[in-house]
Amino acid sequence: MQRPTPRTSARAIVLSGVAALTALTLSACGSNATAPAASAADQGIGSVDLKAAGCPANIVIQTDWNPESEHGHLYQLLGPNPTIDAANKSVSGPLYASGRSTGVNVEIRSGGPAIGFQTVAAQMSQDPAITLGYINTDEAVQLSAKMPTKAVFAPLDKNPQMIMWDPNTYKAKTIAELGPELAAKGGVVRYFGGSSWMEYLKAKGTLTDKVIDGSYDGTPANFVAGGGKDAQQGFASAEPYIYQNEVSAWKKPVAYQLIHDAGWQIYQAAVSVRAADESALGGCLAKLVPVLQQAEVDFFKDPKPVESLILDLVTEFNTGWVYSEGVADFSVKTMIEQKIVGNGSNSTLGDFDADRVKKVFDESVSLFTTLGSAPQSGLTAEDIYTNKYIDTSIGLK
Repeated sequence: MQRPTPRTSARAIVLSGVAALTALTLSACGSNATAPAASAADQGIGSVDLKAAGCPANIVIQTDWNPESEHGHLYQLLGPNPTIDAANKSVSGPLYASGRSTGVNVEIRSGGPAIGFQTVAAQMSQDPAITLGYINTDEAVQLSAKMPTKAVFAPLDKNPQMIMWDPNTYKAKTIAELGPELAAKGGVVRYFGGSSWMEYLKAKGTLTDKVIDGSYDGTPANFVAGGGKDAQQGFASAEPYIYQNEVSAWKKPVAYQLIHDAGWQIYQAAVSVRAADESALGGCLAKLVPVLQQAEVDFFKDPKPVESLILDLVTEFNTGWVYSEGVADFSVKTMIEQKIVGNGSNSTLGDFDADRVKKVFDESVSLFTTLGSAPQSGLTAEDIYTNKYIDTSIGLK
């Protein structure tokens, strides 16, 4: 099994470390809303009827981490007074489209610690109740032999993962420029060993073995102790704010470059189905995927109500995940500014660029074959994604 991504293994440690360093107190208001939400059966159906489209009565969506702004498009689907299941780290209620019930319910499940830090693909293979899950493009290739999935919607146009460094120590603007500077000063990039993006950067010669260290433990301690000598992996939608505002022993800006902009251009957290289920779910997906697209548009138009729910969920789930309102706001702002969320090369939100997928696919097949985890024999790029269900008229304005 592929080593859990930093999103599923590191972020809890990172922010637990932040809490230890800063004695940060989560200020988000809590919610004790545990009363069951109204069933979809009790709601008047609006213009989108997912029940008639053949969708399951309860659409279960498995995320890859604790609730956060990157998942706002999913929580946007929930109507008023959803049911919070703190024990199972999930939230559910009638699935809404543009303020009206669609005739079915939705259940959004947390990943990371809630599923033992295993991959979403593994969770989907074990639990047939899950309808959709977050799968990265490289994971879809690597795990295709035993856990084949197919992506139907890309909520993130760019992977928010990045390498960050101290701009007072290094003048580099890119990861490629950073490598020689690190070598000259004896610094390293700390990362989680086994990460496919680092294997890619090594294969391309962007970074060498001399300047990488796969022993990153997820806490800020080593980065802070190094006083700027070392670089570190992270997420552009979180760590720059956290280190400048919530890590008391640092409290200054960091520079960074997205892994995407260094060449590894996967689709992070693409909403996917089990490949074997696509045919049976086809009618449902044709109606549901545009709802997912519009929900993301609506979230970024007015994120505060959903952010409030996310903060409540973090409090209720109580997994050790520290997530402040400041980080939530920063995430939304950064995702738009850095085009982590956007329409890509056209005017459509959530579709996949065929040439980009093919490039990542070819690179992934080569990489994982070399590393001894070859994908399914005969797999093609078209096997791991489709734009068939995308409404091309829906995009961010």
